[in-house]
Amino acid sequence: MRRLNKRSMPTSDRPPHFLIQKVESLGRTTTRWVDSLGFGAALLYETAYWVLMGHRRHQPVRVAPIFAHMMEIGIQAVPIVMILSLTIGLMLAIQGIDALKDFGAEHQVTLGVALSVTREFAPLITGILVAGRSGSALAARLSTMTINNEVDALRVMGINPIRYLVVPSLLAMVVMLPALTLLSDLVALTGAGLYIAGDLGISLGMYVNQTVQFLNAGDVLHGLTKSVAFGALITLVGVVNGSSVTGGAEGVGRVTTNAVVHSILAIILADLIIVFMLTR
Repeated sequence: MRRLNKRSMPTSDRPPHFLIQKVESLGRTTTRWVDSLGFGAALLYETAYWVLMGHRRHQPVRVAPIFAHMMEIGIQAVPIVMILSLTIGLMLAIQGIDALKDFGAEHQVTLGVALSVTREFAPLITGILVAGRSGSALAARLSTMTINNEVDALRVMGINPIRYLVVPSLLAMVVMLPALTLLSDLVALTGAGLYIAGDLGISLGMYVNQTVQFLNAGDVLHGLTKSVAFGALITLVGVVNGSSVTGGAEGVGRVTTNAVVHSILAIILADLIIVFMLTR
């Protein structure tokens, strides 16, 4: 049987040209996404390998860069996290009281605010903020090093780039993002409490007692579990995008933007999956 191809197929039987282009574009995009997912999984595996086996290989993960990244990711982000968390807490209190007032249940607003902040808003807002601030910086740094052949120079000197560049960032991220999430919890709940106490005429002590009564350790751990996953995703997305740079300075800007967009997309999808798994 003769093999059908573009030359042997009659012109009238060929698919429309734009349809062929769309299918090819979809195939290329799918291939890139699958390749990126595989690369991210390999990075995660190699990170675990160097953390566990670095001393045995006489190439331990250096502690000083980890603390430097922790300062950059966590300590320097404290002011903006506090401002956003305070705003989120006030907004939830205002909206909650207004919505519950129609049912005469405005005194139950503490329950809604406490659960919303600890289980959802604090880890999500903190993750998105860190993705835009630190994830983009990581992608820009790695893409610049890739263009300048600094990553290849590390390999020539016998230094594993993943151990040297990726592992400190990943460890710092998965430690500091939960810490920032805890800070966000405290600030958001404090801001909400100030508004609720003033609007409903209750004392701050009563608000704190209600919050402690409604919350349990599982609610806080729910948000912290998300933040650990978000931290790993932000780092891996930044590294994958930074390593795939092409096109010089224009490419650096492109992968930096892609790192932010892809990190936020990954955070939201991971949030959905984690919520589904932890609430079954």
